[in-house]
Amino acid sequence: MSENGERAFDPMAALRCRDDVLQAMYWMRGEGFGEETDAQMLQSFLVVDGTLLREQLEILTEEGYLDESGGRYRLSELGVKEGGRRFADEFSGLQGTAHGDCGPECPTCKGVPRDACLHCAPEVVEG
Repeated sequence: MSENGERAFDPMAALRCRDDVLQAMYWMRGEGFGEETDAQMLQSFLVVDGTLLREQLEILTEEGYLDESGGRYRLSELGVKEGGRRFADEFSGLQGTAHGDCGPECPTCKGVPRDACLHCAPEVVEG
């Protein structure tokens, strides 16, 4: 924070940082890195200014997305929901089924080249 109590960073950078923190903590939790983390560990995953990160961790805690104890942070119930939603939004384009990932009897994919498959290549338009 600045000397007059205002937030010291660009609002867009702060918003991106909060978004990244929630997504990273959700991912870390899902990948078995643990339920808790600290600013140093988060900074090793995120490309972010340390002062900005600490400020945003404080804000996320104030807003109820994180629980803090002894400098360690854990996603609250709200944080898990919001982190999961943001993570899903961020990676939704990568979560689709690839051509051929369907079962061998998929009636949509069977015998159809990938670039012509409406099921696997949604950018293909009928016409």
